[in-house]
Amino acid sequence: MILAIVGLCLGIVLGFLFPWSIPVAYSKLFSIALLASLDSVFGGIRAASEGNFDDKIFISGFFSNALLAAFLVYVGDHLGIDLYYVALLALGLRIFNNLGIIRQYLLKKH
Repeated sequence: MILAIVGLCLGIVLGFLFPWSIPVAYSKLFSIALLASLDSVFGGIRAASEGNFDDKIFISGFFSNALLAAFLVYVGDHLGIDLYYVALLALGLRIFNNLGIIRQYLLKKH
C-alpha cells in the first residue's frame, strides 16, 4: 500500500516538473486507454474488497483492456464510425458499477 502511495506522489511531482501534452490527433486514443485503465483499477479494488484479487489477472486485464479500447477507437476512426462514444459509455458504466459495489462494501464493513 505504501508503495502505491509513493508511486502516486512521485507521478504527481514528475507531472508538474515535466509537463507534456498529447497531440490532438491521439487524444481520443489516450483518453479511452486511460478510462479502460481506470476501469481495471476500480475492478482490482473491487476484487480486493471481495477477497479474490489476483495480481496476474489485474496486470493482464489492465494492459489488454487499455490496448483493446484504444484499438477499437483507432479502427472506428479509420472506418468513420464514432466507436469512441460506445467505449466511453461501456467503460463509464463499468466504473460506476464497480464504484457502487466498493461503496456498498465499505458501508457494510463500517
